[in-house]
Amino acid sequence: MTRPAVAEGVWTWTPGRGLAPAPDQEAGGRLLVADSWLLRKGRVRAYARHRERFSRSCVECGGPEPRRLVAFWQDVTAALPRTGEWFPRVELAAGSLELRLLVRPAPPLGSEIRLWAAGQPDPRTVPRRKGPDLETLARVRSRAVGEGAEEAVLIAPSGTVLESATASVLWWEDDTLCLPPPGLPVLPGVTAGLIQERALRSGIRVAHRERTVAELDGREVWLVNALHGIRPVTGWTGRPMRVPPVERAGEWRTWLDGLMEPLPS
Repeated sequence: MTRPAVAEGVWTWTPGRGLAPAPDQEAGGRLLVADSWLLRKGRVRAYARHRERFSRSCVECGGPEPRRLVAFWQDVTAALPRTGEWFPRVELAAGSLELRLLVRPAPPLGSEIRLWAAGQPDPRTVPRRKGPDLETLARVRSRAVGEGAEEAVLIAPSGTVLESATASVLWWEDDTLCLPPPGLPVLPGVTAGLIQERALRSGIRVAHRERTVAELDGREVWLVNALHGIRPVTGWTGRPMRVPPVERAGEWRTWLDGLMEPLPS
């Protein structure tokens, strides 16, 4: 059995033996799949959805068989800390097909964000699977920071907004919650899915629309992901963009925070 509450660091998984500290404490090698989430005092949001997305991606790229993935997740769940705030990540490495767990302290969480509006051509090679392009996206985000922002918008060749380097992009057009069409090369965001489902249950219209950055001018725009939840865009750099008063994000953030549940025992 994997001992509970592993320490911060990199852990490799072996069938029948569970998790063990990586010898050099570095997660080397190109990633085929990755997934991460906020873990706060042993509570997490939509844990099963992260597990399902990771497992599905592993199968799609020829990773370990489902039985091994089930055993890996059982050991990960037992080992995750039940105290403190963390941002764990599970990985499937290319070549060796090694399964790993990274236990990392959660960074400071943001309640709003400044976005670089110049728009970056989408550099990803596998946009629908989290993992292979993480290093490339980190460089995009670093460039946005150099431009006085915290995040960058990724755009299609047509100029259509896809998502940001680390989050899904949602926005409001009057009383309609909008997001890019699923046929575009976008990651199936867990948090974005939760928000869409709540909107539909509440009778709020949800629409998939193709919009350029310029067409988001004056809109309430959100960046959403598993770490920060909902962050409304409160500033833009790179082009003049109007930012309306944030009217909806606060109530939705409170609802989303309420979805944190204890890890399975």
